[in-house]
Amino acid sequence: MKLHEYQSKEIFARYGIPVPQGRVAGTASEAKSATEGFGGRAVIKAQVHAGGRGKAGGVKVALSPDDAETTAQDMLSTSLVTNQTGPEGVPVNQVLVEELADIAKEMYLALTVDRVERRPVMLVSASGGMDIEEVAATSPELIHNEPIDPVLGLMPFQSRRIARVLGLESTAASAAPGVLSALYQVFVENDCTLVEVNPLIVTGDGQLVALDAKINVDDDALFRRSAMQELRDITQEDELEAQAADLDIAYVNLDGDVGCLVNGAGLAMATLDVTSAAGAAPANFLDVGGGASVDKVASAVGIILSDAKVRRVLVNVFGGILRCDIAAEGIVQAYRNTGSQLPIVVRMLGTNVDDGKRILAESGLPVVFAETLSEAAEAIGRAG
Repeated sequence: MKLHEYQSKEIFARYGIPVPQGRVAGTASEAKSATEGFGGRAVIKAQVHAGGRGKAGGVKVALSPDDAETTAQDMLSTSLVTNQTGPEGVPVNQVLVEELADIAKEMYLALTVDRVERRPVMLVSASGGMDIEEVAATSPELIHNEPIDPVLGLMPFQSRRIARVLGLESTAASAAPGVLSALYQVFVENDCTLVEVNPLIVTGDGQLVALDAKINVDDDALFRRSAMQELRDITQEDELEAQAADLDIAYVNLDGDVGCLVNGAGLAMATLDVTSAAGAAPANFLDVGGGASVDKVASAVGIILSDAKVRRVLVNVFGGILRCDIAAEGIVQAYRNTGSQLPIVVRMLGTNVDDGKRILAESGLPVVFAETLSEAAEAIGRAG
């Protein structure tokens, strides 16, 4: 789950991490009032769950309260399209109005999980304030990786090494261990998958300040993070993905037109690969899980059928904990609920497979059965 910048900065502040003064505004007049409070000048930042805001016009300096009002109105009346969104963009429902910063130096800092080393890693670069992906692609030597022992945590010698890598001196160098330690605390204590600051700045008087803030929380840990759950902004999420998440269905919306229903993540990945190899484009990744009920299967298929770009459906079920007859009943229920007549190719194996095929065959749905995944992929290609 992603947090907005202003939410992330509120968390930073609770941990003693310096952030600029700011106010959240939901209207242009609120942005004007906030700018007046900051002496008549401020930076207006669109609050969306996407990076690349600056290049897309989502971060602008206002040199007067009236300028802030106009800028905020422009942002709040549209969706922001960045290099991390689709062409439809994401809605801007709020802006963050912040005091202007006296920037002497910009740096990049992030904490995430190194899946190879199986431990947290702190990524830092003296080249902050720009796309870190660009830095990684063109000058990877400018990014320093600092693996962190999850038992020992971030050690003081590591903080000093990071300060040297960033070229910090004097006051900023002295403040670095405290700021870095606090950021690591945020990462660990809130079950984060990402804590990112781009840029982390040194001000003219040598202070370290988190000028930006991004926090992603592990979805699988939200059951014990009720306070975090309240920060969710569903308007920033894909509508179908949000529906699936609420039903505990693993679903990712893709660009194709083949709706895929599969039980098991590995089987789902194989299904997507074979489908693509057959010249068809998957419309989604969907793992309905092993213990799904008829209603859950029906809900999953209903999500697939509600996707306007889906023109055909591929079912690949290996009956085990999820029996084939349960899957079949859920599929029929979803088709009847929606009135859909989209062609459906079904490959079923395992527990109660004969019952599952019989239910589908007697349903009156436009079903084509396949014995192998390759046959299913070829059939779905013909159905297009």
